[in-house]
Amino acid sequence: MAIRTYGLNGVDWEERVNYDRLRNERLARIKQLLKQSEMGALLCFDMNNIRYITATHIGTWAMDKLARFCLLAQDDEPIMWDFGSAARHHQLYSPWLGERSRAGISTLRGAMLPAAGRAEDVARKIRIELEERGLLNEPVGVDAIELPVLFALQAEGIKVVDGQQLMQEARIIKTQDEITLLSTACMMVDAAYDELYRFMRPGVRENECVGLVSKVLYDLGSEHVEGVNAISGERCSPHPHVYTDRALRPGDPAYFDILHSYNGYRTCYYRTFVVGSASQAMVNAYKYCREILDVAIAAIKPGVTTADVVKLWPKAQDFGFPDEEAAFALQYGHGVGLSIWEKPVFSRLVSLDHPEVIQEGMVFALETFWPASDGWSAARIEEQLVVTKDGCEVITRFPAEELMVAGVRYYTATGPLPTTRETQSHLNTATASNGNQPGSTTASTRSL
Repeated sequence: MAIRTYGLNGVDWEERVNYDRLRNERLARIKQLLKQSEMGALLCFDMNNIRYITATHIGTWAMDKLARFCLLAQDDEPIMWDFGSAARHHQLYSPWLGERSRAGISTLRGAMLPAAGRAEDVARKIRIELEERGLLNEPVGVDAIELPVLFALQAEGIKVVDGQQLMQEARIIKTQDEITLLSTACMMVDAAYDELYRFMRPGVRENECVGLVSKVLYDLGSEHVEGVNAISGERCSPHPHVYTDRALRPGDPAYFDILHSYNGYRTCYYRTFVVGSASQAMVNAYKYCREILDVAIAAIKPGVTTADVVKLWPKAQDFGFPDEEAAFALQYGHGVGLSIWEKPVFSRLVSLDHPEVIQEGMVFALETFWPASDGWSAARIEEQLVVTKDGCEVITRFPAEELMVAGVRYYTATGPLPTTRETQSHLNTATASNGNQPGSTTASTRSL
């Protein structure tokens, strides 16, 4: 176990996350890649790319506004245009930017009238900086952009090209401090799952589970709970990817995905439980879901490709979908960093024909799904891992090797109620003759 977990505070007697090193190494990496590219500069509106380049953050409320922007020109330092007084705050508290932190605002995704000229103002600001550096005739890479701003840049004679791929390439390999932050973020979810396991019982609603998880994470110091998928009962198959106010019932499967950010670095972390007991069909589904995940994890090492991994997973048709697009993200892998979906992507939809090579220092999540033969239960498991020089290390530690039963243990007159049983009591009696009671040799099993 090479990856350390530290406390959340800064101390003078132990080096934990070195934030100066984090800022410097991220900026140096994107500068090097920009130097090697055809682009003269990078113009970023995506808040995660802005944070990677400038080490600034003004809150998650701004994530969907496309209002802030930064410019990184060849052989130069980044310039940041930010929202109102945030620019002045950076001048005071972000000395690595200083006077290169400036006030600037885009169109707020069209909320400002076109006649106000905000798009043209953004374009003029960029043109001036490019002209001063002799880069006006060089392509400018852009990650995400409002159409009026794109048109205004083109009107200023600026050639706009795709800059997102360059940013993804920079972010695909994590630094030492990025890995520490990612591992710390996972530690916080470990704690949230422990509280959730103790909390689940019949009558608890999915939204209450979301609230509990959010409180645990914020109390520990989470910067942003991006989402908590809480899926239970008959909602488990097909996977709806959103929680509701449904109440848990005895025998329900329930799976969760916890996505949050610690100092910018994310988690994507599924676990599956059952409430009180599990049917044999659910036990079988979980076992197979774990099996195909473990086979994939065992294959991870530098030099292996994403195609090599996804070949180990079942095809879409094997679990009830017509094609890989229809089953997308059920057997899946994705990079995790300043956002929850980064390079590399593992999917039979794209990886077989367009494989990516796994490299030391990558951090990604692998997640599998398997529907139970009863037609409504399903298992979903996910692990985040760091690629090491000779394999990988899993940084999501809440137990998941076997299906866990949450809720109180029930007792009958003759002893504990079995935790593997059908949800309908009459199927568990000695006189049941449908061959589907726990322990029966004809109990539901997976079929491929």
